[in-house]
Amino acid sequence: MRVFRPGTSTTRTRRAAAATVCAAASCALLLTGCGDNGGRQPASRSEAPASPVGATTNGLTEDQREREALIPADKTGYRKAASTAVDEVPDGTTTEIELKRDNDDKPVWRATVAAKDGTEHKVDVDAATGKVVSSRTDSDQDGDDKRDLAQQVSQAEISSQKAVDTATSRTKGTVTSVKLDDTDDGTPIWSVDIVTTDDWNKTTYDVDATNGKVLRKHVDRD
Repeated sequence: MRVFRPGTSTTRTRRAAAATVCAAASCALLLTGCGDNGGRQPASRSEAPASPVGATTNGLTEDQREREALIPADKTGYRKAASTAVDEVPDGTTTEIELKRDNDDKPVWRATVAAKDGTEHKVDVDAATGKVVSSRTDSDQDGDDKRDLAQQVSQAEISSQKAVDTATSRTKGTVTSVKLDDTDDGTPIWSVDIVTTDDWNKTTYDVDATNGKVLRKHVDRD
């Protein structure tokens, strides 16, 4: 009887035949998924391009949609709201004011007014009626906080109104926030936010509070 051992020509022939069958099967599977696009699978119709982060169906981001809804609801405007807020504090200075929504989702101008000694007063002005809806003293301040704020206010030789005029002369739009701040080197600045209602972007100007020069401009398209 003839015995076949590994490595003989007959065994190699059988292995070669098996390999040929496997190769043919693999090729058949590949050809099933191939088309005329160079072997690449066609894109599924259900796979839509990924949307940009934060984008919505009408092309506006969440922040832009909030501005679009909030700004038309304001019937008071920055200047009147700031004037109303500062009237609550004799010889006070408005150091921050921003158009926001309160806890009841109503539009308000939320202001911080500093008295001469640096005491902060929080004043909310109804953006629809222009009336003060709340006024209170910040109870979290200590003596150092008051001295620091009084010093910062005294260093601001340019008024907030002048800073707003500078910003709006460069970008036409709706003022939504004004804040007394400082740079890393301690220079006092007025930070002014302006929203352009054709695209609902927000442009921020940092205006040097000592000389009125624009130090920075940033456009927020989110």
